[in-house]
This record gives sequence, C-alpha cells and structure tokens, in this order.
Amino acid sequence: DEREFDYIAGSEKGPKHWGELRKEWEACKKGETQSPIDLSSRRVKVIPKLGGIQRSYKPSNATLKNRGHDISLQWDVGNVGSVKINGTEYFLQQCHWHSPSEHTINGRRYEMELHMVHVSTDPNVENNIAVVGLLYKTGRPDAFLSKLMGNLWSMVDQEGERTMGVFDPRKIKMGGKSYLRYMGSLTVPPCTEGVIWTINKKIGTVSKDQIKLLREAVHDHAEKNARPVQPLNRREIHLYQPKEAAARY
Repeated sequence: DEREFDYIAGSEKGPKHWGELRKEWEACKKGETQSPIDLSSRRVKVIPKLGGIQRSYKPSNATLKNRGHDISLQWDVGNVGSVKINGTEYFLQQCHWHSPSEHTINGRRYEMELHMVHVSTDPNVENNIAVVGLLYKTGRPDAFLSKLMGNLWSMVDQEGERTMGVFDPRKIKMGGKSYLRYMGSLTVPPCTEGVIWTINKKIGTVSKDQIKLLREAVHDHAEKNARPVQPLNRREIHLYQPKEAAARY
C-alpha cells in the first residue's frame, strides 16, 4: 500500500491523522486557519471594496494527471494567464476536482468542487497561493469536464498523465460575479496555511455520469475525496457582490 494519505473515515491515514503522518504535515493537525470551512451566512461580512475578480487567462498546453487522490489538469505556470487579487498577480498552475464538495454553504455539501490553484512568483508576497473554488450540484453536464471525459475513461484507477494539447481555462464557467473570500489552507497535506480562498457564489451543474467517472478514475481510497470541514476559529468570511446582486442576497 503505497498511498501516503487517504480519505477513509477511521483509517490510520485518514484526515484525522494527516498531521501525524509526517513532520512537515503538522499544520493539518495544529493549524488554526485550515480549509475547507462551512461558509455560514451568519459569519459573512459584505465588503464592497473587495472588487470583482480580474481574470486574464489564455489557451495553453495542458497535461491531465491522475494523482491517485484526485484528477488534475496542469498548465505551465506563466503560460496560461492569471488572476489579480489585492493588486498581486497569481498565475494559474492547475485545476482539480473534489467530490463531494469540500466547502459547505450553511451546512449544505454539494456534489462537486473545482479548485483552480494559482501561485505568485513574487518573492516579496507573503501569501503566495490563491485558490478559486467553484461548487456544483447535479444537473446538466459541465461543458469543461465533458472535454476530458474520453481521457478520464482510459485513466480509471491508473496513476499517470497524458498530454492534452491546448486547453482554455476561460471555458471554466464562473457564473455570477459574487464571491466569498477568506484566509485558509491547502485542503490536502501538507495543509499549508496562508492560502487566499475565493469561492464563487453561483452554483454550477454537473451530471451524475461526470461525478461517477471522476470518482471511479481515482483510486478507491479517494473515491470520495473531500476533507471534512475545519473550525473557523476567529476568521472572517467576506462577501463581494456587485450592486445588482446585492438586492438579491
């Protein structure tokens, strides 16, 4: 059994024990600002000055990887564009999927969550990882995932990678402009803290077949690859919404 960690409740390598498996994974147990969290509207502060997410992505060559604990689509950092947060540019590195969702909204867990992981290359930036999260419920197929389905079938239960040619991250549907922002961590070991999380408030849709395939493609110990929600502690959750959306919230 080569796996380093798993998602099975009660397992010696399950989420409760991640922080004990390796010294450098200690944050998984001792961290005070861990992710994911429940995004409870009781704790949300509306912060108008956060501003919309400035995205400037472009098509670039991508590689599909089955990492055993998830499926990820990876680009060369710097080639595929970036998002701007608080004036800092964060370059898109990869996106990967969790099923069910890791973040919950008012206690509700959704069927799937996509994480778009960005990194800053500026050595003076303290928080150099920014993740944009998108939540999905069952419904119509997700168009971006549909483009990967054929390749995913052939990767079921096999760790490996395949060159995908040009993939355009702009095809990942963002839905609305409202989002929730908080400071957290990576949701897999080493659970590094100081991650800027931006969760889109618009819930997308994904088909049952797509969820089933994502779950089958990874190894059995990661069929459901969502870390349980972590304590919020004293953190704030900020909400940005354009004026037209504010009336509806």
